[in-house]
Amino acid sequence: PTRAKQLEKIKRRFDVPEGHEILCGRNAVAEAAYASVPITRVFMAVSAQSDERLGAVVRRAALLGAPVLETTRLDLDALTDSAAHQGVAIEVPAYEYTTARDLLERARALGRTPLLVALDQVTDPHNLGAVLRSAGAFGADGVIIPERRSVGVNATVWKVSAGAAARVRVARETNLVRALEQLKKEGCFVVGLDGSGSTAVEDLTLADSPLVLVTGAEGAGLSRLVRETCDVLVSVPISRSVESLNAAVATGISLYEVDRLRRR
Repeated sequence: PTRAKQLEKIKRRFDVPEGHEILCGRNAVAEAAYASVPITRVFMAVSAQSDERLGAVVRRAALLGAPVLETTRLDLDALTDSAAHQGVAIEVPAYEYTTARDLLERARALGRTPLLVALDQVTDPHNLGAVLRSAGAFGADGVIIPERRSVGVNATVWKVSAGAAARVRVARETNLVRALEQLKKEGCFVVGLDGSGSTAVEDLTLADSPLVLVTGAEGAGLSRLVRETCDVLVSVPISRSVESLNAAVATGISLYEVDRLRRR
């Protein structure tokens, strides 16, 4: 048989469930282990003794009761679609999303003033990972994403979030505008981040209220219907020589500001 057919046959043998992801490469799997990523199986074609990073992965798997399978490099070629796996890969289960309402109720049950982040059509996994990291750092109660035209929580997001994906819950909603309107009915103010917003984020008078901070897509910004749903549009003041901020950076700065205003 051709190599492609051979790899296809091997891959079928491992029977990776739909929605599960294969993460490979020594640094990537070690970072996943340190970041408390849920691991279902570990595949190794090398010895863990030779590398502390692999030792960390094996220890994490043991803690989770996940099997560590000895494989060949050909097995790994098949599992990773011939990526540069360096002799190791892990299987990560499909992410279990919650709902926006659940995020709100959980925050209130903990006696907190809710602070949620909503991402409007953000498609870059690095941005979602970085937003989760900022949300974890500045006490946000969760991140809301739409089902369509948006990145979901995948292996890259886990990695970039540096462990925050294990702590900050992500809600996925069919219709973001409807979810935002529902949150408004529940007493939240919806604050849109927009370069042309008339209020600077550090002057936000609503900081002590239950808030949903909405960030738009890379380049396009907030979509029209989402923008119209916002109670107020705020901007992050930046140097005139720069056109706009990356979605994740703008979100991080705004979360820092809200956190600072709430501590005053």
